[in-house]
Amino acid sequence: MDGFQTILYEKDGGLAWLTLNRPHVLNAINLQMRDELWEAAHAALYDPDVGVVVFRGAGERAFCAGADISEFGTAPSYVEARRARQQRDLWGFLEDFPKPLVAAIHGYALGAGIELPLFCDIRIASEDARLGLPEVNLGYIPSAGGTQTMPRTVPRGVALHMILTGDPIGAEEALRWGLVHRVVPRAELYLEAERLARQLLERPPEALRLAKVALRRGLDLPLDEALRLDGRLARRLLADEGLRRTLARQG
Repeated sequence: MDGFQTILYEKDGGLAWLTLNRPHVLNAINLQMRDELWEAAHAALYDPDVGVVVFRGAGERAFCAGADISEFGTAPSYVEARRARQQRDLWGFLEDFPKPLVAAIHGYALGAGIELPLFCDIRIASEDARLGLPEVNLGYIPSAGGTQTMPRTVPRGVALHMILTGDPIGAEEALRWGLVHRVVPRAELYLEAERLARQLLERPPEALRLAKVALRRGLDLPLDEALRLDGRLARRLLADEGLRRTLARQG
């Protein structure tokens, strides 16, 4: 897809590779990048040829070093800034994204640079990755969902330590706490991301979509309500004639 200045959007056999492309500033997310991510994510959503989206960062040093702080306070007014964010709520859109999202993380992944992967379903890190939420050092808090997504991903105490101290952790520690699902050598990062993404492409897309709905919505419900949600979604899949035939053959 042409026309983007801060990202690259490439399609390859069912995969959409979405590359943060500001390596001179460690792929810091400015307003233009946020808007372009919004547009590219919508393009991937509505493209029937795209089954999985993979995020990565350009350059050797970082997946993303966070929000571009040089733009802090540059909006015409607080009201205008809030309106722009609400009109293009990238993080809320990714939270409800129905297709699988994969993050391939290398180097620095700080602030929004780890908050974006926290909205992804699978996170793969290279051995050199450093992941953290340093906003407290600026007198701020993680505002791209990190105060909510981090403790839903790692133990509460780990999330508190990361957010209150601002200290980053390495890839192996992130793996130990469940912040990433796999750690690989840097040279194998994109190969592994593509392998897992293509594995997902082999799965029935509606089953993947409803599995995401069950997990994301169910975890915030009381167990009895979550089980009813699970049952409704399973019955919706079983209503599909092709699935019934497949299950009958396997049975």
